[in-house]
Amino acid sequence: MILTTPLIERLAREGEVHVVATPANAAVLANHPSVASVIVYDKRNTDAGLTGLRRVAARLRATGASTAYMAQGSWRTAALARLAGVPSVGFDTSAGRWLYSRRVVYRKDWHHAQRLWALASNPGDRSLRAPESMRPSLYPGESDQAQVVALLHAAGVGPSERLIALAPGSVWATKRWPSYDALASELVAGLRAGRVAVLGAASDASLATAIGTAVQQRGGPPILDATGKLSLLGSAALLSRCAVLVTNDSAPLHLASAMNTPTVALFGPTVPAMGFGPLSDRHVVMGRDELTCRPCSAHGGQACPLGHWKCMRDVEPSVVLAQVVRMSGPSQ
Repeated sequence: MILTTPLIERLAREGEVHVVATPANAAVLANHPSVASVIVYDKRNTDAGLTGLRRVAARLRATGASTAYMAQGSWRTAALARLAGVPSVGFDTSAGRWLYSRRVVYRKDWHHAQRLWALASNPGDRSLRAPESMRPSLYPGESDQAQVVALLHAAGVGPSERLIALAPGSVWATKRWPSYDALASELVAGLRAGRVAVLGAASDASLATAIGTAVQQRGGPPILDATGKLSLLGSAALLSRCAVLVTNDSAPLHLASAMNTPTVALFGPTVPAMGFGPLSDRHVVMGRDELTCRPCSAHGGQACPLGHWKCMRDVEPSVVLAQVVRMSGPSQ
């Protein structure tokens, strides 16, 4: 959803944009000036089954939309557009492609934001290769900002205190770099100033605890533990306050791109060439490029297929620290 915002902004120049989204993704678009409305499609609960599909299709039809751009390519979303009587445009690799009015070539060699942009483009459109057009955008609201202010106040973080953000989590176990605690320990001595902030879901709390323990053992200040305490837009608001983010190939990477936060991205089982690398002005991607087993899957997995997990295990904290120091512009 985050990477869809450049396409949304482009379409908004031509008319109203209405977005069909799951309950979780709908919150990402709150306050976005290019979005006329969000139609929530709760396909697993209130909108389950054919009855729910027809109900959401009626809401889509009522917007008067002339075209449906199929950023999500399932057969269900294709059927939704067909039931609403709205011509659809989607990728030629999508499950629902047989129901589309027009199919667009899915370019594996493009960033996904570019691929989505192409849904509304003609072949040869020069704007497809303009990186500045592809950075996503998010608009944290007052409540999101208030969450951050309260969190900073509770942690005793001063208004000018520098924050170094770490996002150690991922749904996929093999995407989680195992050395965030070691990096945090070295950050205490390497940066000499600032506070470590840990972002993530509530399920990442144990990772934050390990990082906090490592920092305390080096005599550093208590970390700012934001795991499970902020909305997605709240996390974006916090990232706008950070000097740099260190993250796996996961959602915080895209939040940082939207807020243009300098990013150190750690890729293991996946690679940026798959289309989901950072888009902030200042970023660096780190990984073991010499490993011929990369990438091993589209999303990573819960265990290394070969058992060694070198793609993440062999990324040294000292090497990552050097990039953090370079990207964050530490005080002398």
